[in-house]
Amino acid sequence: MKNACAVTIGFFDGIHRGHRFLLQQLKELAEAEGLSAVAITFDQHPKCIIGNSPAPSLLTTLEEKLDLLTSNFDGEVVVLPFTQELCALTAKEFMHSILRTKLNTKLLLMGYNHRFGRGGGSPEDYVMWGQENGIFVNTAMALEGEKVSSSRIRSLISHGEIKEANAMLGHRYFLNGSVVGGKQIGHRIGFPTANLSLPKQKLLPQCGVYAVEVVLPDKTKKGGMLCIGHRPTLEKDGEISVEVHIFDFDGNLYDKSIYVDFIDKIREEKQFPSLEALQHQLSLDAISARNLICHFV
Repeated sequence: MKNACAVTIGFFDGIHRGHRFLLQQLKELAEAEGLSAVAITFDQHPKCIIGNSPAPSLLTTLEEKLDLLTSNFDGEVVVLPFTQELCALTAKEFMHSILRTKLNTKLLLMGYNHRFGRGGGSPEDYVMWGQENGIFVNTAMALEGEKVSSSRIRSLISHGEIKEANAMLGHRYFLNGSVVGGKQIGHRIGFPTANLSLPKQKLLPQCGVYAVEVVLPDKTKKGGMLCIGHRPTLEKDGEISVEVHIFDFDGNLYDKSIYVDFIDKIREEKQFPSLEALQHQLSLDAISARNLICHFV
């Protein structure tokens, strides 16, 4: 039989400070009870299956989430496919079929405002259902201070409020994408860019120009400035693009993956009357970005 374990459950989008506080409590409780610590998460957002509104764009893809969990949690991570069948389970059924039978769970640590299972239940219900399955149900302490949630962080990022979002995350918001070919206009005006192809479910910050730190394929870190937008100076009704100019770098990154860590927003996207005017503004943006990077890195 699988080793007895202490479990917590969540989608854990972003692995923010609240998530890490919960996972730390789980680890401490597991050690005190002589149990293995297990974090259960899901392969897709529950709103992909349930609810009338579309699923939100994500702070982290599944791969990114698992990387962050591995870095921030000294325990086992179990990924459950969020299917119609799983969604149909009541909390009591989930406790029996998943927690008790599959995982040999002895302790369930629930986030202070977390509910699971079709129909939900009160905190007292979860305790009762746990007792029926030999599982002690405990409620985690809430993180002190301003409420931290994935939805709040998504809202901040969508409005370009990067510093505030990073403070809630406890780490910098990042994009991880492959470099693809572009139109080479940036190169012509002295600001060559790496154009990023990103997972479609990944949340993009508000259109604008940002100071960033780029992690290259060899793990070298370089400062840079990134533009998200429709390139109104260069084309009419253009599709949204994500382009990063990497400071003090001259190399070929095509078809390679890079990480871009956001430091702060510099300005909104705007249309300029000419390429020369755009070039002048980019020169000013580069100065602003370097100053921000020196301050925050």
